[in-house]
Amino acid sequence: MTTANAPKAQTADVMSQIIYAVRSMGVAPVPRNYQLFYEAYIGSHPDLTRDLAALGNRATQEELDRLAQIHIGGGQTDIVERAHTRLLAELEGLLNVLHQEQRSLESYSKLLSETALRISSKSSFSSDIIRSAIALLSEATGDKMVHGERTAGTVAQSSQEIDEVRKELDEYKRIANTDSLTRLANRRAFDERLTSIYDNAAMLPFTALVLADIDNFKKINDSYGHPVGDKILATVGTVIRANVRNEVFVARTGGEEFALLVEGNTPDEVMAICERIRRAVETRTFRNSRTGVNYGPITLSLGCAMASQANDPGELYAHADTALYHAKNAGRNRTSFFEEEMKSEYVGKSWLIYRK
Repeated sequence: MTTANAPKAQTADVMSQIIYAVRSMGVAPVPRNYQLFYEAYIGSHPDLTRDLAALGNRATQEELDRLAQIHIGGGQTDIVERAHTRLLAELEGLLNVLHQEQRSLESYSKLLSETALRISSKSSFSSDIIRSAIALLSEATGDKMVHGERTAGTVAQSSQEIDEVRKELDEYKRIANTDSLTRLANRRAFDERLTSIYDNAAMLPFTALVLADIDNFKKINDSYGHPVGDKILATVGTVIRANVRNEVFVARTGGEEFALLVEGNTPDEVMAICERIRRAVETRTFRNSRTGVNYGPITLSLGCAMASQANDPGELYAHADTALYHAKNAGRNRTSFFEEEMKSEYVGKSWLIYRK
């Protein structure tokens, strides 16, 4: 019997045990981890249950993400997005209620001021009428002040809770846009950013897309194994990030490919940035500190295109990819800038052979 058909008490018990398991293993309390433990707990993936238990306490996020990719696929991003949208909508509704309370108190304060003004300006009022009015206002004011104090307390508490939830949502959003291996932006975040650069036509002549691909990376994986390959990917990502300004957008777009969006630079300046990155990777020592094995040399091929050379994000990516193909075809470990003549190099040839 699945939890969908179980009584509510049983479902709550299952969820509480999942939460306890996440906390006891020191796992980050984010939606994709809860989903992973849920799938393991209900027993629909016995291999996942076994592999998760084998990780023991203090499993890394990278190890958890790898299990999720192997056993249940990469659906975590959609879950985060749906939760993000739903919770923001609920928070917006709460804020509207609080704003209505605030407007109610402001209106009541205005009513008291107007009433006091009328009483003081009407000398024909009898003392009994004035005393009765004051008594009624006093009683109403007391009730309203108590309600106001409660509302103020609710507003303060809710504001704090909202702030905490918003921080959590921002963190979920950051995780959804981050490559777990390199800690750079992922392909999803890159696609969003690439599309946005065409919102400002004036900046297109000074905006470049750079694609960087590790040369002969398949040989590295075949020779030393994927764990070594992953460490090299992470190190290359760190070197790229360290050799550009903070405002340069850097992403791992898949496999051994990285992408940079460089804004506010001429083509010559973009070329200089690419060459700085290429030389930094080429001169970096990739050695196992424990065994002394040197995995190098590691080199990059880079392809660049200015946004003004294309009509849309898709064409810009194709141009940068063409330039990267040209760099690979010309011998690797070099930077190529897109030119229209390069398009003919694709004809009758497979780009995949240069990706190996």
